[in-house]
Amino acid sequence: MRIGNIDFGEQPVFLAPMEDVTDIGFRRLCKRFGAAMVYTEFVSAEALVRSVRSTMDKLAIADEERPVGIQLYGRDADAMVEAARMVEAARPDVIDLNFGCPVKKVAGKGAGAGMLRNIPLLLEITERVVKAVHTPVTVKTRLGWDCENLIITELAERLQDCGIRALTIHGRTRSQMYTGVADWTLIGEVKRNPRIHIPIIGNGDITCREEALMAFERYGVDAVMVGRATFGRPWLFQEIATGQSLSRREQIGILEELLRINVERIDERRGIIHTRRHLASTPVFKGIPNFRPTRIAMLRAETLEELTGILDKLKNEE
Repeated sequence: MRIGNIDFGEQPVFLAPMEDVTDIGFRRLCKRFGAAMVYTEFVSAEALVRSVRSTMDKLAIADEERPVGIQLYGRDADAMVEAARMVEAARPDVIDLNFGCPVKKVAGKGAGAGMLRNIPLLLEITERVVKAVHTPVTVKTRLGWDCENLIITELAERLQDCGIRALTIHGRTRSQMYTGVADWTLIGEVKRNPRIHIPIIGNGDITCREEALMAFERYGVDAVMVGRATFGRPWLFQEIATGQSLSRREQIGILEELLRINVERIDERRGIIHTRRHLASTPVFKGIPNFRPTRIAMLRAETLEELTGILDKLKNEE
């Protein structure tokens, strides 16, 4: 599979862009464990053109995480074009347009998945961004706004006509948010369309090697993208590629490394808070007898020394 000049090989697995999750530290860990492509957190075009510091900071990428994509969202065509040029200056390998985020503060304002209710504007933005930059432009979207408007098969062709180099499809509608089960049948239909020649990347409910292999074999996608299943589990890419799992001790050590990365990158208090999402979601601690008091203590810990002490104890109990 190729996007522009980038050759990803056969059956690559990508890390989905996720707000407050795919920061540079987490991306680098996922890359170490075999993610074929990683993406930044969502970047607001409007905030970027206003030079909002927190948004500008999201453009920071490291050579060791390449290939890496920066994902833009917005509803104003002029702002999206200007922001895309600014993003290109950060030298990502791909500029991805987010037409899939379902959360109210994004989709409710007409951006992200909200663009699925304004297809003419969605296509205008895509075509103008493609023409404005030299970096390959890709799109991530959903099946449609709701089950009465499953438009992805037609939309995929129209996006391809705009000049995008790959399309990622999440197998849910916006109205589903993240509930229910992802429907891959329409993703497969897009891939089987003889008029589609760009890579199709499937996304939704991939949590293990078996599900990833089924997506490739049953639906013929060129790549698979994983998102929420990576919370507290950056080694998932290695598990998918090899079928082999790390020991609990090794996994806890990686979470401890992530904690230290976040504390060093931000500060002690906010780094701990930022890491709690991963500690609360990781499957590492499942099956440990009488774990609830330890879990509470772990998620309430306020200092690096206190939290690493708990994690070290769990490692030594392996």
